[in-house]
Amino acid sequence: MMNNDVFSIGVMSGTSLDGIDLVYVKFDTTNYQNFKILHADTIAYSTEWKQLLQNAIHNSKKEIAQFDVMYGKFLGQTIQNFISNHKIDHVDFIASHGHTILHEPDKGITLQIGDGKEIAKIINTKVVYDFRTQDVKLGGQGAPLVPVGDDLLFSQYDFCLNLGGFSNISFQQNQQRIAFDICPVNIVLNHYVNKLGLAYDDQGDIAASGKLNHALLEQLNSLEFYNKQPPKSLGLEWVQENIYPLVDKMEQDVPVILNTFVEHIAIQISKVIFNSDSVLVTGGGAFNTYLMQRIQFYASNQIDLVSEELINFKEAVVFSFLGLLKLKDEVNCLQSVTGASKNHSSGVVILP
Repeated sequence: MMNNDVFSIGVMSGTSLDGIDLVYVKFDTTNYQNFKILHADTIAYSTEWKQLLQNAIHNSKKEIAQFDVMYGKFLGQTIQNFISNHKIDHVDFIASHGHTILHEPDKGITLQIGDGKEIAKIINTKVVYDFRTQDVKLGGQGAPLVPVGDDLLFSQYDFCLNLGGFSNISFQQNQQRIAFDICPVNIVLNHYVNKLGLAYDDQGDIAASGKLNHALLEQLNSLEFYNKQPPKSLGLEWVQENIYPLVDKMEQDVPVILNTFVEHIAIQISKVIFNSDSVLVTGGGAFNTYLMQRIQFYASNQIDLVSEELINFKEAVVFSFLGLLKLKDEVNCLQSVTGASKNHSSGVVILP
């Protein structure tokens, strides 16, 4: 092993609750863009874990603290299984995003559960976790954090667009990185397709079969968040307060809801990436063929998808990279992105 190679496992659980993304990645510390994904898996959540994570927001402080430890142990065991399954014999550190159960930065609150101390105990390896709290304490949104990776790993693209539970974007403007959440994506689409007994809308076929509710689309596009200037970020609470009540009041037919919401997503995203042919698209939404067609229709551009591995695991790779930057005491949170009082190196380091 050459001295400039660092081997890390990145761990990510997104708001859409698709599962836990794990990636074993090699970084070249002399050239960050020269990284390689060696192994990658998504471990689906059981129905029980999904319900626990969805409902955790309603627990008491004491229950959340206990759940934090419980989920940390679960992550630790999941990572241990990943190491065993792929016969991984060298890990320099683990970088774990955890799972966000509460994100209200304007109130100074963000909470990602998954106690890093429990992970370190099980794996007996250095762990970096809790990447958002410090930024919120510095007056930032605590999100999005991926743009540092976009800047240092994927600078060849004009725009880096992620379509996960929420859509977020980052790009260079006036010699600084700008990034923000655009709108909800899979967190809403999956919520409504679940009512049909399905986990997700495969390739957007159900959305494509529905009709457009013009009145609902107009109301969605009129939400106050879309007029805000960045930095800005979204959380489950905002969706529960602003999206679900509005949709449920105006429409009951699931295909119509899906069709209308896809149109809403496409319109909001196109406002940002209009007429650019240099867009890196990642996240589960990239596999929604109908959504991608509608984005390209409104944005008047052609989007080329990268490898399936990078589409699925880019966020886990970037959190792995954020862990590396933290361990090197280099900036991994950008003031221009989150609105914090300064650039800083965020995350908590736990030694085994």
